[in-house]
Parts: sequence; C-alpha cells; structure tokens
Amino acid sequence: MHFAFDARTEELRAKLLAFMDEYVYPAESVAHEQRARLASPWDTPAIVEELKAEARRQGLWNLFLPDAEYGAGLTNLQYAPLAEITGRSPQLAPTALNCAAPDTGNMEVLAQFGDERQKKQWLEPLLAGEIRSAFAMTEPEVASSDATNIATRIERDGDEYVVTGRKWYASGAMNPDCKIFIVMGKTDPDGPDVHRQQSMVLVPRDTPGVEVARAMQVYGYEDHYHGGHAEVVFDHARVPVSNLIGEEGGGFAIAQARLGPGRIHHCMRLIGMAERAIELMCRRAVSRTAFGRPLAQQGVVHGWIADARVAVEQLRLLVLKTAWMMDTVGNKGAHTEIQAIKIATPRTVVDIIDKAVQLHGAGGVSQDFPLAELWAAARTLKIADGPDEVHQRSLARRELRKYL
Repeated sequence: MHFAFDARTEELRAKLLAFMDEYVYPAESVAHEQRARLASPWDTPAIVEELKAEARRQGLWNLFLPDAEYGAGLTNLQYAPLAEITGRSPQLAPTALNCAAPDTGNMEVLAQFGDERQKKQWLEPLLAGEIRSAFAMTEPEVASSDATNIATRIERDGDEYVVTGRKWYASGAMNPDCKIFIVMGKTDPDGPDVHRQQSMVLVPRDTPGVEVARAMQVYGYEDHYHGGHAEVVFDHARVPVSNLIGEEGGGFAIAQARLGPGRIHHCMRLIGMAERAIELMCRRAVSRTAFGRPLAQQGVVHGWIADARVAVEQLRLLVLKTAWMMDTVGNKGAHTEIQAIKIATPRTVVDIIDKAVQLHGAGGVSQDFPLAELWAAARTLKIADGPDEVHQRSLARRELRKYL
C-alpha cells in the first residue's frame, strides 16, 4: 500500500476540512442551544438540516458507500481519512454527510441484500436523507455478544411474518424520522445449524404491535449521535413475507457482512475523536498555570501528549492497512485486521480522552467541553459491534491454529 492519499481523497479532505471549520464547529453550540428549546429531545435541531443541505450541495454526501450506484464510489482506503475528520464532531458531522450509524450499515444491507422493491421503498429515501432507520439486534434477556442466543421469533403465517420479542439499544429508534427497523430474529430456532436459524426482516415503525418502550441512555447521555437507542417491544407485529431481507436463515451472515464495515467506520471516527482530544489537551496545557508554571511545562503532561500522538499514529496506520486489505482481499480476508482495530482503537482512544479529561479538571467532566461525551461514546464502542473479549477470543484462536 502507498502512504500518500490519491488526488480524489486529497480533494475531498480539503473540502471536508473547510466544511468542518466553516459550518460544523460553529454549529456545535447552536445545535446544543436549539436542542434545549425543542419540544422533544429527539427532534432534530434546525441547524442539522441546514448542515445536510450544505454538505449535499458541496458533494460531501453518502461518502461511506463504495457502490457508485448508490454512494460516492470511494474505496475503504479513500473513505478512512474522511471518516476520521467527521469523528472530530461525532454529534453533527456524520449526520450532516448522511454518514451516521446505524443508517450507514442499514443502507449497506439494503444495497447488498435488498430486492428492488425494498431498495425503492427504503434505500432511496435513506440515501436522500429524507428518513432515518434503526437496527434491532441486541436483546436484554440474553447474552447478545453471542448472536446465536437471540430469542426474538419471526414466524411465518401464510403471506406474513409475525415478529415477537424485545430488543434494546436499538440504535436510531428514538429519532422521530426513523421510519423502518431492520430486525434480526429466529425463523428456525430448532435448526441443526445455529448460524442458519436467524433471519432479518424490515418492520415499519408504524406497524401495529411495535412499541418503542423507552430511550436507553449511554453513561447518562441521550445518544443523539446514533439517533438515540431504544428498548422496542414487538408484540405479534405482522409484516409481509416480502419484507424478508435475503433468504430465510441468512440473518447471521447478513449481520456479519453489516458489522465488518461498521467496525472500521467506528474506528476511523474514533481516531478523529482522539485528535480532537489531543487538540483540546494541548490548548488547555498552554493556557493554564499550576504551581507557578504552565501545565505545558509539567513533565506528566508531556508524557500524556507524547504517548497520545504515538498511539494515534499507530492506530491510524493499522486502520489504513485494514481498509486497504478490505479493498484488496475482501472483508473475510481482512478478518484478523478488522478484529485487531476493533480491540485496539476504542481501548486506546478511551485512554487518550481520559487524559484530556484529567488535564481539564472539573471542566473535563462538564458540559462546557465535548470531552465527557466523547469519552462516553468511545467507551461504549468497547461493547458495541461485539465486545473486546469476543474479538480477542476469535483472533487468538486464529493465531493458535497456525501451531496446531
């Protein structure tokens, strides 16, 4: 792989950096003020729609989709530095570019596995940013780190599927613009192959029997970045058989196809979060004095800043290598690297943000700086898309096979 970005990536980086400086960073405080005045905390501040319109006007739209028919046609390697930039303002930038989870993963599923009707009805308005979507996989009653445990039932009854179960942390479900759920459940709970028991179906939000029971917080925060997380009850919710995505028994495979790109996108944005934390750390260090000299002259602060820079450079190289491998040998061929970045990136970025919080003192845990919310988002990604321990187990087994 080459370390220099190609011409298209450099052009988009320049445009996106200018967009962040001119529009996104100034909008952060505006969005906070507007949200405080909204009737519902889940309504979208007006500034967000303004950002979306400007991003689309500038061609900074759907950058995540490698399929040129639906998105910008960028490779993973081209998208990586762009996603990193959006991670510097995770509450606004990904949404402004229509590159926010869980919509990104849901659009990838529909583009790859959806039929023409499903694409027309749901993918097209998602690509246009006209609606939002939710992904309902995790359940409160089972250890969802093992997806074969999922207990939600999807039972066929004539020309319909009947969906019954309870999900939580269904990302995107609290957004009032969320119109469609992708739900994973079991169509064949007694099947001999535990990885062929699950299927995925499209369930419109207004389907009778669907209840968004409550919002789920993340370390006390309402996670607007992902459109909110919700506990959702499906009480014999009926949808047409045509709402099946792919084939019966294909749900587990679709989930794995969805989560691979999702994991690297999270890691790309996490590096941007770390860069924002380093910037804030440095600005704080040169502006504050303690015990007779600036914090920037304290040896312990030197260690924090230097270690953070080294760690970010290491992570970025690993993420770029993973993106390059996904482009050249496919997601399966890059399985080890995807797991490696999923283990290393959240863990390291949490530590970097934590040091920035420490340097800011009381301000670091307050609402006056973005650090506490960045920490909560980064810490959550040690669990989301598979907890660290699951990836460590799988990666270690793959390494050990070389010696058996």
